Amino acid sequence: MSETRPAPEPFTLPSSSGVTLHGLIDLPALGGERPAVVICHGFKGFMEWGFFPALAELLAERGFVAVRFNFSGSGMQPGDELVTDPAAFADDTHSLELSELLAVLAAAGHDVAPGRIDRGRIGLLGHSRGGGAAILASAQDELRGRLRALVTWAAIATFDRYTPEQKAAWRRDGELPVVNTRTGQRLSLGLPLLADVEQHAGGRLDILGAAARRTAPWLIVHGEDDESVGAGDARLLADRAAAPCELLLVPGANHTFGSRHPFAGPTPQLIEALNATQTWFRRHL
Repeated sequence: MSETRPAPEPFTLPSSSGVTLHGLIDLPALGGERPAVVICHGFKGFMEWGFFPALAELLAERGFVAVRFNFSGSGMQPGDELVTDPAAFADDTHSLELSELLAVLAAAGHDVAPGRIDRGRIGLLGHSRGGGAAILASAQDELRGRLRALVTWAAIATFDRYTPEQKAAWRRDGELPVVNTRTGQRLSLGLPLLADVEQHAGGRLDILGAAARRTAPWLIVHGEDDESVGAGDARLLADRAAAPCELLLVPGANHTFGSRHPFAGPTPQLIEALNATQTWFRRHL
C-alpha cells in the first residue's frame, strides 16, 4: 500500500429494509472530490475476499475513491471469514441486493465519503452475481445519466440458474442447501430467493433487458475457462448490450481469474483484468 494514502475507512449505511450495511472506502492521495467506483461482490463473496482489496487499492492509486461493501445477505460482518448470520444468507434475494446497491450509489458523496466523491463521475464494478446486480442498477432511470462507466467481471446473464429438479426440491424442503467450497460451511437458500427469481426474472430482474437499456460505457471481462459462469454468458451479454460496450475474454482465466482467499498475489489473468479495468475507468470517468 502506498505510504501517502490512508488505510481503508469503514462506513455504515442504513438500507431501506432497515438493515445496516457495512463497507470500506479506499481514498486516493489526491484531496478534494474525485471520481468514484462502487464495487459489489458476488454469491458467497464479501468485500474483503481475495482480489477485492487489491482492486480497491489499485483504483485508489489511480486517483479514484473505491467504495466496497457487503450485501446484507452475505451474512458476514467486516473481518468475518465465515458466514456468521446464516438466517440473513437464507433470506437474501436479488431484489434486496439491487436495493442495497442503489442505496450505496445514492449515498456516495453524501453519507459515504462526503466531500471526497464527485457525484457526477460515478463508476460501477460487479463480480459474478454482483455483476448482474450492477447491470440492473446501471439501467435504473435515476442512474442512467449519472453513472459514467460500468465494468463487470464474470457476470451472470440471468438469475434463473436452477434446474426444474432443484426448484422442486427447494419447494418441497423449504430450502436449497449450498456448501461454501472455501470453508466447507453448509448453508441454505430460502424460499424468498426462489420466489424472487420466478416472479421477477423476466421483469425487474431481467439482466439482458437491462443490458440493452443502460447507456454507460461497459467493459465485460470474463475468463475463457470460467467453471462457474461460462463464457457464453459474457457473449450473450455483449450481444444484447447497447453501445458502447466491449468484451474482453481472458485466456486461461477461471471464475476468479486465478485468485483465491486469502489473497496470494495477482496471477497473469488477474493482472490483465485489473489493467483493462483501470484503463476503462480512467478513460470514461
